[in-house]
Amino acid sequence: MRILITGGAGFIGSHLTERLIGEGHDILCVDNLITGTPQNLAALKTSPRLTFLQHDISKPLDVPGAIDTVLHLASPASPPDYLKYPIPTLKVGSLGTLNSLGLAKAKGAKFLLASTSEVYGDPQIHPQPESYWGHVNPVGPRGVYDEAKRFAEALTMAYHREHGVDTRIMRIFNTYGPRMRLNDGRAMPNFLTQALRGEPITVYGDGSHTRSFCYVDDLVEGLVRLLQSDYTDPVNLGNPEEFTVLQLAKEILKLTKSASKIEFRPLPQDDPKQRCPDISVAKRVLKWTPAVKLEQGLPKTAEWFASAVKASAPAAGPGARRHA
Repeated sequence: MRILITGGAGFIGSHLTERLIGEGHDILCVDNLITGTPQNLAALKTSPRLTFLQHDISKPLDVPGAIDTVLHLASPASPPDYLKYPIPTLKVGSLGTLNSLGLAKAKGAKFLLASTSEVYGDPQIHPQPESYWGHVNPVGPRGVYDEAKRFAEALTMAYHREHGVDTRIMRIFNTYGPRMRLNDGRAMPNFLTQALRGEPITVYGDGSHTRSFCYVDDLVEGLVRLLQSDYTDPVNLGNPEEFTVLQLAKEILKLTKSASKIEFRPLPQDDPKQRCPDISVAKRVLKWTPAVKLEQGLPKTAEWFASAVKASAPAAGPGARRHA
């Protein structure tokens, strides 16, 4: 197939691109590189199956030739990113989704939206099933991401019902693995980068709030299964094994053998206290459950971060000083 992926140079998008090219598909990767980077696709740069187009999908895109599937993954996804780019985040969730759906409709292509667990906001139901409508502050600072994705889901279902577009919606919970950015801003990359640099580990709140961490290979497997299914309602994809943020910080300190100390800072506004998926639908419809435990995925991720931290360190020149 010929598949268009928006956000294909991002963390999840690049892993998905690798998987689909490995299966023999031709990929048109569309990314404006706000948070993605061509380095994520470096292993594929000589592949004749990959075409890269630097473009903001919030603006109309005309693609010649057939397109079989449109996968809309483009969006800033970490709080520092969407707080830094609030308007582009809203645009890619609204106009970007509209343009992607319009392209799928014009080409008669299947469409998949990468939505998020953030549609549940700071949830009052735990774990969160797809039937839960959420608890979102639409005018809070996080609303630019949460509401953009909620609108994107509504638009996707409208195109499905009104125009007969063959659509899928996946709600992604916390995902980790190689190629996350050092300055991503979420707990896992923050803690790994800080521990490897010997900096204080910054835990927001008292560390009792929880997250569930899904290894990126597991998420991509779930996405591919969803794409191959005929299920059109939203599906949670994430790991239901729950950890407190403080547990994660301590595990990373132990794994990296870091001497970093843990520092506690105020919890940001509207930060979810609990985040854990109910994956009953994914189990039943997709026959999918995550296979990679945190104790398996975390060392692989830490190894990649160690290389990235080393590569990012300034070279010590002849005139460099050593600071105490």
